[in-house]
Amino acid sequence: MFHTEVRSKNAIVTIGRDLPAVIIGERINPTGKKKFGQALLAKDFEYVRREAIAQVEQGADILDVNVGVAGVDEIAMLPEVVKIVSETVDVPLCIDSSNPMALAAALKVYEGKALVNSVTGEEKSLVSVLPLIKEYGAAVVGLLMDDTGIPNDPEKRLAIAFKIVERAEKLGIERSNIIIDCLTMTVSSDHNAATVTLKTIERIVEELGSNIILGISNVSFGLPDRNSITRTMIAMALKAGLTCIIMDPTAEGMRRTVKTSDLLLGRDEWSLNYLAEYRQYSEPQA
Repeated sequence: MFHTEVRSKNAIVTIGRDLPAVIIGERINPTGKKKFGQALLAKDFEYVRREAIAQVEQGADILDVNVGVAGVDEIAMLPEVVKIVSETVDVPLCIDSSNPMALAAALKVYEGKALVNSVTGEEKSLVSVLPLIKEYGAAVVGLLMDDTGIPNDPEKRLAIAFKIVERAEKLGIERSNIIIDCLTMTVSSDHNAATVTLKTIERIVEELGSNIILGISNVSFGLPDRNSITRTMIAMALKAGLTCIIMDPTAEGMRRTVKTSDLLLGRDEWSLNYLAEYRQYSEPQA
């Protein structure tokens, strides 16, 4: 079992299976958000500031920052938005881009130890992203896909995890600084998708002991009552070994599901986090 530490200028967040689950706010991402994309194109950063504040107020421990939208120069925009978010809220950042040059530009200006999202098992990703992780002393998300795509088999995903970890360790990156993304695929297109993810988590925990991350909401894409599906997946994945969740902390009941799961999994001594959550959201009794 490993602990992964990420830092902002003044705050530290530690990720581990013996600790409460870490919530990574997903909302600073223009994917599927037309207004946010337009705001980035216009360099209107009030949208970014509002989203950062709202997510931290709703319990986000870390904020994911992604500016990937058509027409935006990521290499220039990502470091600018990283600085704005860091000035607005004091939580660590997950710097999210598939562009190594944009990652390098953002890491250069970030004050702290960032989580980088992500490196994959693809050769071009391994050779371009891992040296940045070493140079800037960051932690990194290892995404379980390679040059052949995303395998639909837990053992094949495990093999990619080993590949990423081995290549990272050869560069002197400690295993504690690698968080594995076991990939959440949508069950509307593959009824076994969630089962594959959960089995992959279990195998990673058994074989590597690494911390585990998921972008959880994809599991429910295309189905009605997505909230119920996503919340159930959170609880099941936490039981399997998930330690940090990329999610919308402002969505109804999501944070309560995380805190309740922590309580039942023995990660909330004296029920303090659960009770704090209950006091915040419970209605006054007559």
